[in-house]
Amino acid sequence: MISSTANARIKNAIKLKKSARERRKQGCFLVEGPRMFFEIPREEIMECYMTEDFEKRYADRLAGYQWELISENVSRAVSDTQTPQGVFALVRIRSRKLEDILQERIDGAPCLLLLEHIQDPGNLGTMFRSAEAAGISGIVMDAAAVDPYNPKVIRSTMGAVFRVPFAVVEDIREAERTLKERKITVFAAHLDGEILYSHDFRKACAFLIGNEGQGLTKEAAALADRRLRIPMEGQVESLNASMAATILLYEAARQRRWS
Repeated sequence: MISSTANARIKNAIKLKKSARERRKQGCFLVEGPRMFFEIPREEIMECYMTEDFEKRYADRLAGYQWELISENVSRAVSDTQTPQGVFALVRIRSRKLEDILQERIDGAPCLLLLEHIQDPGNLGTMFRSAEAAGISGIVMDAAAVDPYNPKVIRSTMGAVFRVPFAVVEDIREAERTLKERKITVFAAHLDGEILYSHDFRKACAFLIGNEGQGLTKEAAALADRRLRIPMEGQVESLNASMAATILLYEAARQRRWS
């Protein structure tokens, strides 16, 4: 059993929890808690640590896993939450490019979510969940966005991060150009756009969502084929970025599957 936080592997796990640079350097990230742990594809688990209490409580689900025991004190040190849940895993980062997503999900009419400068971990995690629920092809985000392997993002995806293909690109504008070359229509969520419900999303398309506070940059918005707005009553000027993304994705899903 590992009982000291001075252990080299434990110190490394704490580094991975805190540093996006370290995660990129090592090609792995930290996952915590039973719900997320049992969602991880087993072939992507590099290391696994758990407390004796966790081992006893989940003994019937641990067949085939390999792990090392840690003390409760070590569990508290590694945890990113106020109430440690007794299990941690180092998980291999799956590196994907935009072309990989298009090749994996080539169904004649892909539907993608493009994200520019999204900063809030909870927003990004919610977008992953909405993307999976709406059955879209994948997510593309720029390098300026919050790290998708941030522990708060990982938790808020509720496992969707392991099932929804996604790619990180240097510049979302390059992704827009690539999609347009592939005849995939890019719709930008914009306050000056046309009403969402007047468009047909049954063909290949992508929805472009901007930063929570600033919205889309002028350059990214200018590259879009069309601009969309979600009609709103009252004095509300805009919606939360993840809520806006969910509405757009579900309108596409409604047209494709339920209309």
